[in-house]
Order: sequence, then C-alpha cells, then structure tokens
Amino acid sequence: MNQPTHEINEAIQFGGFWIRVGACFIDSVVLIIPVLLISFLSRSVTPATDEIEQVIVESMHSLIVWWVYLAVLHSSKWQASVGKKAVGLKVVNEKGNRISFGRATGRYFALLLSGLILGIGCMMVGWTKKKQGLHDIMAGTYVIKSENS
Repeated sequence: MNQPTHEINEAIQFGGFWIRVGACFIDSVVLIIPVLLISFLSRSVTPATDEIEQVIVESMHSLIVWWVYLAVLHSSKWQASVGKKAVGLKVVNEKGNRISFGRATGRYFALLLSGLILGIGCMMVGWTKKKQGLHDIMAGTYVIKSENS
C-alpha cells in the first residue's frame, strides 16, 4: 500500500506561480528538439496538402508529445517533469502520494482547458491558498516543494 508521505495541510510548502513558470520554461527547452524532430519527420513522410492541415497535424503531434512527457513523468517515481525536478517541485494527490498515470493524464487535459480560458486557470496558482491552478483542482493534485530541494 502507498503510505502517505505528506498530509496536505498548511505546513506544506506549495509551488507558487513563478517557480512553476520557470519549470515550464525548462520543460519547453527539453521538448523543443523532440517536437521539431517529429514535425520534420511528419512533413517528410506525409506532406500536407495545405498549410492549415499541416498546422493541425503538427499541433496534434505536439499535444501528444507533451501529454506523454508530462503524464509519464508526473506519475513516475520522480513525481515531476524535468523542469519541476530541476526547481525542486513534485506533483502529489490529496494524501501527498504519487499520482497515477490516469490522474496525470486528466491533469494534462485539464491544463489545456486552463490555458484555453485565456490562461486564467494557470494564473489561479498565484492567488489560491494552496497554489492550485484550475487543472490541479480538477485533478485533485498539488504541486509541492520536494524534500530533496
């Protein structure tokens, strides 16, 4: 059984807005080469008939790469993407435990929703008590400072 590592309460240090922006920037740098490589391979294997089709196909590839990257790493032993790990953060559930791949997947798609509403769902991290964005609230997750930082 998964024993709680942290009970989520006021004593926990939550990851705030700017440190999470920094983590996202690091993740963007990590993923730029794989996303561009997949885009290049896609263009060479199946050239699009028009520009709009190309944008849609490349956007779908990018969404899939980001989904796999974030869902796998957030549900892994690290409990963090490379960016979050670099800045000393991790993603946990309401009991302070590692999240499942399914919950990490739900969190990713909720993150897309957070961005689609003019980024307000992401900005919520700056003003909610436990530093949760809309995606964290929807997925029942928290971003906390890891004890190794």
